[in-house]
Formats: sequence, C-alpha cells, structure tokens
Amino acid sequence: MGQTPSVETKVPSVVRGSQPPTTAPPCAPDDKIKQSPFPVDRSPVPTQKDISVTTGHAAPAKVGFVSLGCPKNLVDSEVMMGMLAHAGAELTPAAEDADVIVVNTCSFIVSAQQESVDTILEMARHKTSGKAKKLVVAGCLVERFRDEILKNIPEVDAVVGTGELDRILAATGVAPAAATPSPFTILTSRPEGDHRRQQGRFARDSWDGAIADLPNYLYDEATPRVLATPGYTAYIKIAEGCDHPCTFCIIPQLRGQFRSRRFESVVAEAERLAQSGVREITLIGQDTTCYGEDLGLKDGLALLLEKLAGVEGLRWIRFLYAYPNKITGRLLETIAAHDNICSDIDVPLQHASASVLNRMKRGGGADLFLRSIEKMRRTIPNLTLRTSFVVGFPGETEKEFEELCEFTQEAGFDWMGAFGYSDQEGAGAFDLENKLSAREIESRRKSMMAIQKKISRAKKKAFVGREVELLMMGPSEESDLLLEGRTAMHAPEIDGKVFVNDYPEGPEPQKGQFYRCRITEAHDYDLVAEIV
Repeated sequence: MGQTPSVETKVPSVVRGSQPPTTAPPCAPDDKIKQSPFPVDRSPVPTQKDISVTTGHAAPAKVGFVSLGCPKNLVDSEVMMGMLAHAGAELTPAAEDADVIVVNTCSFIVSAQQESVDTILEMARHKTSGKAKKLVVAGCLVERFRDEILKNIPEVDAVVGTGELDRILAATGVAPAAATPSPFTILTSRPEGDHRRQQGRFARDSWDGAIADLPNYLYDEATPRVLATPGYTAYIKIAEGCDHPCTFCIIPQLRGQFRSRRFESVVAEAERLAQSGVREITLIGQDTTCYGEDLGLKDGLALLLEKLAGVEGLRWIRFLYAYPNKITGRLLETIAAHDNICSDIDVPLQHASASVLNRMKRGGGADLFLRSIEKMRRTIPNLTLRTSFVVGFPGETEKEFEELCEFTQEAGFDWMGAFGYSDQEGAGAFDLENKLSAREIESRRKSMMAIQKKISRAKKKAFVGREVELLMMGPSEESDLLLEGRTAMHAPEIDGKVFVNDYPEGPEPQKGQFYRCRITEAHDYDLVAEIV
C-alpha cells in the first residue's frame, strides 16, 4: 500500500492568535498575574463530554481551529487540519459555524498561558450557547496543565499534547483512534540530548498530569497538511524539540528531545510546496543549526539549504533560529553563494554579559559575539542580523545590564527584540534568588528598546533611494490607500513592514508576486516604497 499523499490545500481555516516570539520570553507579566492560569476563576456551565464518532450518513463534521503561539505551533495546526480534512471533516474559519472547535495553545510563559486559557473560555461559549458540540484543547498548555484543563474547564472534551497530533481524529470524534504505532519506528537522538536527559533536563515530575513519555511526534512529507498561510509562503518544520540547557526555558519539557526530519523528507515537501505555487519557505525548529546531528550529518543545515536552493520556483528561502556556537563557516558560505537563500540570520543571543549567560547555561559573551558577528558580515554581503535578549534575568546587576546595552549599541542589529524575564515552574531559573521586580524588568526592557529604536531608524534611513525586491502581500491593514509588502530582510510576521504608496499605471500589483521597488521614506521600523 502506498503512502498517504500530503494535502496542500490553502484555506483560511485557522484563526491566528497573538504570536509570542519563540526566541525569548515576551515582557514580564504584571505583578497581578498569577504564576499559573489555574484554577480558573469562573463558574462554567456543566456540559456532558461526548467524543463518540459520528457514523451513518450524517454530514461531515465542521471543524474550526484557533492557533496560538509560534510558527512551529501553526505547522502543528496545519498537520492536524490536514489529518481531519483527509478523514472527511469540513474545515471552517468561523467558530460560530463549527461542530468541533480545536484550540492549539501556547505555554511558553505566563502571559501566553493566560491567553490560551482566555481563548479556551471564549471558544467554550460556542459550546454552552452555540452550535459547537465538542471542544478540544491541543498543544503546549496540555503538556504543562493536562489534568488541570480537564478539571477546571469541564466544557473541554479532550486534550491532545504536542506529541499526540495523530490523536486529533479520535479527540474530535471524526474517526476512530489510529492503530498503535509500530514498535519498529526508531527515533534517533543526539548524544548531547541523551546526556542532558540523564541529568534531568527534560524532567516534568512537578507538573500535575504530565504523562511520562516525552513528546516524540514529527510529521513527514506523507503527512496530510492544510496550509493556513497565504498561498505564496509556507513554513517547513525541519526539526522538533530542544536539547539545550537554558535555565529560563521549558520548551525541552514541552516539546521533547531534539530530533530531525529525514533530509529527503524535507526536500520532498519543499518540492511539493513549490509545485503548488509557494515562492517563499521558512525552515523552522527550536534550533535549526543543529539539524541533522542526530542523523549523523555534519553541517546538515548548510547541506539542506544548498539542496533547497536548487528547487525550481523557490524565490526566497530562510531559516529560524540559529544557536550562536552552531553557525559554521560552511553555513555562512552557503548563504552567501545562493541568491535565493535570504541573507538573513536570526540568532537569539539572550544576553551579552558572560556572567548572566553563565547563569542561563548558554555561554559566550560580548567579545566572542562581536567577533562572530564580524565574521558573518564579512562573509555575507548585505547581511540582515536579527536577535533577541532577555532582560531582568534573576540576579542581573546594573553593571551586567549596562554591558548588554553597550554591546547592543556596538553590534548594531538590524532587528532586535528585548523581552522581560518571565518565571516558569520547571525552568532552572525558577529556583534562583535575587529576582527583579516586574517594574524594574519593564524599565530595563524599555531602555533596551529605546537604544534599538535609534539604531533601527539610522539603518532604515540608509535604505532611502535604494531599489530592492518586494514580495507583495496585498492591501495594507493600516490604510485602504496603501499596499503592503516585505523585502528579503523582512521575515514573515516578525519584522517591520514596507508600505507601497505608488505604482505604475495599469493593474494593481498582485498579492504573492515580486516587484522591483524604490525606497522613498524611512521610519523607526517601517519603510515606504514605490514600485518602479
């Protein structure tokens, strides 16, 4: 029997929530926010849980999705939608029309957890007073609060963790549970990850209801998938999980050990996407620069990018995210050698003070980073460099913070995000002393962003008068009189925008097409251009 073909239909069938960066926690929560979103402070209407499979000749179930968090979570939503569509379900973008609602949650930090709970409660109203018959919660919040979700929100009929995506059919009642996976499916891992597992890096014993097995699911090119992005752009998840010991982060417990997709699987998916009209792909993983290490590949990401650069139809190829000490000379040379690999590196440094980085269990420091940045810029002409920092990490002194500020000014990043430390039970930093107040953390975050605003303004001003390639995204959300697009230095949903206020006479520029444009104005983070 042949493999199930991948579904690459593009439909507006998923509602996107706000997207917290996956490279560092967003700003610190207000002092009034609890460390856990549970128990829920409400009196829900009791509902009967029924996850039976619809049989007979009834109309296909209509399933609506709300996807919160990062692009990796969005891909998970697309995979679950693909499985459901392949099983005969009808996908709908309107929650009020759905028989089943799935909320794919984020649990990276406290504010993301709270947004997830608020969204679940909002969707629960469609079950208590609307058409919906089932409510399913999926994603990272399930890994963190599995039992508490079911206990505190009785409208929820089923939960699906990050490693259980193939359970979505049974959870929604669209189809019976899949057969037990073959015991001959062997997952590889990195020695580094195995070592850290022995040290307790992935332990989640303190999380009420967390199942014993770490998530280990990873889709492949044969997995049905429904794209929720515009038809010209798509994400490809090339790896899942993380082995790094960063003390501010719980992603390894939420997503499991690092594991790569097979090289041929990624290439096959990219080719299929290009054949369907996708012109931009973004390779994603918690650390894409580790790609292939568990498969025995050296410089796996460079090899993969080189292969993808030859895929007909792909105009822009980029990747998120790079780990500082994994950026090799071979990777830099590969980016520089191919016009369709964007000269864009996103490397979350998290801090610049060696002492803070040591407490974070990341290593490095300002001098080492500056030498690395100099090498990147020397190797890749017109490099766009993006990073993020955590401010207010436990014990961060004024001197350590000043080191970070000075480094930021000297490095001159094209894009930078500063995010306040957020305490997370299960993270190594949770038990550290000398925590800073939320007020101080926010003050430092604002200081960092003020520094970056000046840097960004100067860098954007230097673009005025230049001609660059623009990917048209369609009418602007800012004004009906403007169009909106991105250049190769603008990653999807992350960076500033390019507003188009003039174009030659004739048909209006079309969404998903590439145009030559001239930059005419520059603002702090955005550009204004005319099509030439």
